[in-house]
Amino acid sequence: MAEDKKKVAVIGGGITGMTAAYYLQKTIHEKQLPYEVLLVEASHKLGGKFQTVYKDGFTIERGPDSFLERKKSAAELAIDVGLKDELVNNTAGRSFVLANEKLHPMPKGAVMGIPTKIRPFITTDLFSVQGKMRAAADFVMPRSNVSGDQSLGGFFRRRLGDEVVENLVEPLLSGIYAGDIDRLSLMSTFPQFYQVEQKYRSLIMGMKKTTPSVPKKDISAKNQGIFLTLKGGLQSLIDAIEEKLAPSSIIKGTRVVSIWKNDGEGYELQLNNGELLEADSIILALPHFALADLFPDNPLIYGLKEMPATSVATVAMAFDAGDVDDRLDGTGFVVSRNSDYTITACTWTHKKWPHTTPEGKVLLRCYVGRAGEETVVDLSDEEIERIVLADLKRSMDLTAKPDFTIVTRWKQAMPQYTVGHKERIGKIKSNLRDTMPGVFIAGSSYEGLGIPDCIDQGKAAVNDVLQYIG
Repeated sequence: MAEDKKKVAVIGGGITGMTAAYYLQKTIHEKQLPYEVLLVEASHKLGGKFQTVYKDGFTIERGPDSFLERKKSAAELAIDVGLKDELVNNTAGRSFVLANEKLHPMPKGAVMGIPTKIRPFITTDLFSVQGKMRAAADFVMPRSNVSGDQSLGGFFRRRLGDEVVENLVEPLLSGIYAGDIDRLSLMSTFPQFYQVEQKYRSLIMGMKKTTPSVPKKDISAKNQGIFLTLKGGLQSLIDAIEEKLAPSSIIKGTRVVSIWKNDGEGYELQLNNGELLEADSIILALPHFALADLFPDNPLIYGLKEMPATSVATVAMAFDAGDVDDRLDGTGFVVSRNSDYTITACTWTHKKWPHTTPEGKVLLRCYVGRAGEETVVDLSDEEIERIVLADLKRSMDLTAKPDFTIVTRWKQAMPQYTVGHKERIGKIKSNLRDTMPGVFIAGSSYEGLGIPDCIDQGKAAVNDVLQYIG
């Protein structure tokens, strides 16, 4: 880097760090700013959990497979790097809940398990009469009087009762966070539900009034769902961003082991290969446990070591179409925690994302691992395949052996936003402002773990850096 230019180091080459590096470089070029960017990634590949396998005509995601269309930043990033024509919506279709040894259609109008249409909720056999009556108490129950944070489970159990939570709310939320909803923070995950309850008193009535309706003709005309992905897989987004970055601005296979202030206003970064880097500002796009290791002498940041993270695995299985009973009209199912199954969900990928699967084939993508039940992730590929096939035999009457199976383990991949998370992260950011000005944190461990949330954090960190050094 030229000595007369301000230097910005982005540490971590997952989607958050890559977003930050890309938009920093873009702004520098557009505004002719005297800054330079360096992206440092510990592994030999960029992209973190964005990994796509191309095998026998299949496009298989090892990590996340899509993002919400209504959260604009992910699609905007894809467009910015030249992938506009690659964006594709999922096929709209019913989802199911596996409970009491049966696949129940998800009640229409349910938003994260909260009913916004009464008739489908009354007629479903997913809940008992007593469970439905308990949920109906939401219409007369007063607002909660908790002034601070509370658990997701506590909030929903109070409003809707245990049965609705365990058969519908919990499976859906666990699909996002792979966590224990009785420990997860309401204000760090779904604060909008608390706000709706406080405004309308009844959570059901509030969600009914605030959930936008989609005209039926729009759904039937497009047959499109609410998620987006890329035809070439999410790996193609990583490849496109990397192509846009100057090759000299990327260091792979190198880890930052310590950071300290230099004699001026900048910082020194010690790399594991013995080299030193200088930076005027730093974006730390690292998981919380890696961030903690960089600051062993800072009790507040090192306290992130105590933040739990769940290990999970994805299990993709390819079959001949004739070997799978494909009569169910839907895109997959989630599993009630009360059910005696190891899998937590199954996506019928060939139906949800038809472009991923060759004609005459079926692609199922199952998920195992959740808070408190993570030992399955450490089993061998063969053992995991056997367990998943046993579950599919019971739930879908599937007896065939797959053409091939791809098992992907993600250790400590799902950070758990436990009660008080927002306040803890706020204190850490305040501490950094006071003790290490110009150093910013971003990523899935802090303020949202969805793809758009991580991209938003990367872009916010860019603004922080430009304001600081500008």
